[in-house]
Amino acid sequence: MRFLLAAINAKYIHSNPAVYSLRAYAERFCPALSGSPDSSCGAPQAGRAEIEIAEYTINQPFWEILADLSGKKPDAVGFSCYIWNRGMVFSLVRELAKILPHVPVWLGGPEVSYDPEETLSALPSAAGVMIGEGEETFRELMELYADALPSMRKASGPEETPVWPLPDQIRGIACRACPGGRVKRTPERPPVSMDQIPFFYGEQKEIGDFQDRIIYYESSRGCPYRCSYCLSSIDKTVRFRNVELVKQELSFFLDRKVPQVKFVDRTFNCSHSHAMEIWSYIREHDNGVTNFHFEIAADILTEEELALLRSLRPGLVQLEIGVQSTNPDTLKEIRRTADWKRLRTIVGKIREGRNIHIHLDLIAGLPFEDMESFQRSFNDVYSCRPDQLQLGFLKVLKGSHMHEKAAEYGIAYTDFPPYEVLFTRWISWEEILTLKRVEEMVELYYNSAQFSHTLPVLERFFASPFEMYRALADFYDRRGLFRQSPSRMYRYQALLEFAMQAAPEQEEVWRQLLTFDLYLRENAKSRPEFAPPFRQEEAAKEAISRFYREEEKNPRFLAEYVREGYDSRQMARMTHVECFRFPVWEAEWGEREAAEEHAGEYGSGKLSEPEERNRKADGAAGYFVLFDYRNRNPLNREARTMLLPL
Repeated sequence: MRFLLAAINAKYIHSNPAVYSLRAYAERFCPALSGSPDSSCGAPQAGRAEIEIAEYTINQPFWEILADLSGKKPDAVGFSCYIWNRGMVFSLVRELAKILPHVPVWLGGPEVSYDPEETLSALPSAAGVMIGEGEETFRELMELYADALPSMRKASGPEETPVWPLPDQIRGIACRACPGGRVKRTPERPPVSMDQIPFFYGEQKEIGDFQDRIIYYESSRGCPYRCSYCLSSIDKTVRFRNVELVKQELSFFLDRKVPQVKFVDRTFNCSHSHAMEIWSYIREHDNGVTNFHFEIAADILTEEELALLRSLRPGLVQLEIGVQSTNPDTLKEIRRTADWKRLRTIVGKIREGRNIHIHLDLIAGLPFEDMESFQRSFNDVYSCRPDQLQLGFLKVLKGSHMHEKAAEYGIAYTDFPPYEVLFTRWISWEEILTLKRVEEMVELYYNSAQFSHTLPVLERFFASPFEMYRALADFYDRRGLFRQSPSRMYRYQALLEFAMQAAPEQEEVWRQLLTFDLYLRENAKSRPEFAPPFRQEEAAKEAISRFYREEEKNPRFLAEYVREGYDSRQMARMTHVECFRFPVWEAEWGEREAAEEHAGEYGSGKLSEPEERNRKADGAAGYFVLFDYRNRNPLNREARTMLLPL
């Protein structure tokens, strides 16, 4: 008996923990898979079985996936269904039924759990839907099929259609009495203990398959909050995995120096003791490489938790914090208990530590939030200076309280996944389109972290950050750049042209800011068109060349390179020195002292007072800055910078 579990992911870097968890659980507790009797499974072993996993992406050709699925010759197939893959999964189910007409096809996941009857009506060939949490349900279904298949093969002739047993005694499913027949829903299945679910990364011995992909891990299921737009609010209990078991499993990732582990817990810090135990463990066992991502409620962080977070290595942890809105009427209506003022204070305290990547979320299209209110929410969140600001749009998910109230709110949304808002009583379709364009500008310019010094200066020429991004979106629209998808390098040129419209008298400042931002991220040996020309070019080039020669003999700034045997020419290729007329690296912090304090924390040098006086007295071309690309800020990947006394 071969049961094929298929996952259609949004991107290759994503993995599907659901199908791996189903397989690991079944292999541990089902005797047909383990090869030994187990009283917990009821009947003794009746037949050998195996579970195969097949992962694809929505970007793969449909025919390629269909051919691969059919070529595996499964006896049964299960699909994991989400808003991003529903269309492709439904199409595959329909066509697979024609190619493999006697193979039962099952579906599971949040996209089908809340309307199984509707799903089976749309897919007459599907055998059924596993509703909600699936580990134990799948185990029972696997056992039923594995026990029945040998006798089915004996009883059926080559021209006969095999009749699969009806799984109507298995809890937590919706199934048909026969293909195309009436749908029967069985009683709800109680959740299993989190400690009973196997750690599939270790048991399956497939960590190699995940080396270039995001590793997902869960230490809890459920959420204590009741946010009306979220499906997690339906699971009214929070269940935690034993923290000692969690530590053992995290050591598996730490020992292998996995780049990132993303916790999928809906509110990781809803239990203070649970969060403190895990954060303390990863601090004590930090391998210097692995990063851990957590989704938290910032406003409930305690001083003890904040102190622990401040003690972590820069880059060890990143935090995703859902703000969604700062409008109190909106927060009350969506049943979100967040305290915005406290949240803003806590985010500020986290940011002061400069050791944690902060990701803040907003949702457009919520009730009681019109365009003016959303602008305030945007500017409020932007003022926190997160490393990432996600401007998302309301998804009206089946099964959520928002879905039940959609008509009352006048919410129109797409009939197809992801069921995204089109307009509401408070915000129009045209305004949603404006926000879509603003979202793209935020992604390209703010979230890319490529313009971290230019943007804070540019903001001063607009009434608010939102107005700047809206104006930038209008600029892109007029130039036709949304349709052209300009290259990464051209975005610098586009921002220069936009900045020149806002403040043409500041042209040299814009050019130097953009040049500084460019070299912070990449060692570009071809000088960009927007970069200002060197002042006293020959003298500046000779000063830079002399710097590298002197470093080779008596290193002050690049001792690490010299110790490893690099000569002056090699160091010049591996680093970059740029001359600036203005100290543009100070722009974000507003004053010289704050800038130097911040720079020094990441190893950036500064001139001593005598060196500063000598530099000015000698009539030097400007400020010479060394960009060291082997040493980067772990939060934003910016190169270490040092002022040179040239």
